[in-house]
Amino acid sequence: MFKPALLSSLKTYTKQTFLADLFAGLTVGVVAIPLAMAFAIACGLSPTQGLITAIVAGFLISLFSGSKYQIGGPTGAFVIIIMGVLEQYHASGLLVCTLMAGLFLIIFGFCRMGALIRFIPFPVTTGFTSGIAVVIFSTQIKDIFGLTITEKIPGEFIEKWACYFHYFHTINWAALGLAAGTVIITMLSRRFWPRIPAMLVGMLGMTAVSVAFSLPVTTIGQAFGSLPNTLPLPSLPSIDWSTLGALTAPAFTIALLAAIESLLSASVADGMTGGRHKPNMELIAQGIGNIGSALFGGIPATGAIARTATNIKAGAKSPVSGMIHALTLLAILMAFAHYAQQIPLAVLAG
Repeated sequence: MFKPALLSSLKTYTKQTFLADLFAGLTVGVVAIPLAMAFAIACGLSPTQGLITAIVAGFLISLFSGSKYQIGGPTGAFVIIIMGVLEQYHASGLLVCTLMAGLFLIIFGFCRMGALIRFIPFPVTTGFTSGIAVVIFSTQIKDIFGLTITEKIPGEFIEKWACYFHYFHTINWAALGLAAGTVIITMLSRRFWPRIPAMLVGMLGMTAVSVAFSLPVTTIGQAFGSLPNTLPLPSLPSIDWSTLGALTAPAFTIALLAAIESLLSASVADGMTGGRHKPNMELIAQGIGNIGSALFGGIPATGAIARTATNIKAGAKSPVSGMIHALTLLAILMAFAHYAQQIPLAVLAG
């Protein structure tokens, strides 16, 4: 029950299996680049933290996963919770919260709570996913329209949109054009070239337009400074014992969401492949991944349904593909961090 899927996969591993995993890992690694950065920025954090999370948590989750196909990393499920933790307890509090969530997930796994996912009604998961979509959309309006907002954007939904309308006269048409172009290229790529990573095509295409015409838009480099081309050294986050009790509730919420989304993702993978995952081992893997992410300065992670589906469609055969996906992200970070600074925020928002 507590045996990672990797161990059983390696018993019958062949050169052909590795080549299939290699292609799938490279493919989903490329797909994960814009998503990892975009989700971190949506939370109000540096894109580097999204990439670190996808690399560290992604590798550890695949290494210990109870599913052969699970791809872990930052997802939209955590955006609103992370924003709330950051507002009250800042970045150090978020790291402690992520670490605690990892411990909760490991406890969930050893308490055999993985089977409880079957009792969650489908309308609940549909409403949950739709709510995530609305939240992510609302956080991207500033960058999509290139608004110049001189005050802190409220966290509450209604107040946030009131703030947007108040500053709508500062619209940057170049930013809007880039965001719209990104959406159009991504949709066309998915329609006519489904095997090509559509989001990466949209990001690279519109970034090239921005650079070629020197458009007056805010880029990653202007907003967040230079991106490091190496992983930071692991370290324990600074713990403020006076806030530890208050962080328990959001940490438990993050752990619960990570459990639900990762097990839903593993179930989707089972439906696509006819396989069967080990839910309790999956929860333990998610816990290890989140602890690793916190030690490297990352953010909460979970199984990503879209990236897991992409992994399967690309021909993945074992958890090795997920580990290759993480190593692909690391190689890209080391080689192309300097160029990533030129990506406009409007493109990632799109």
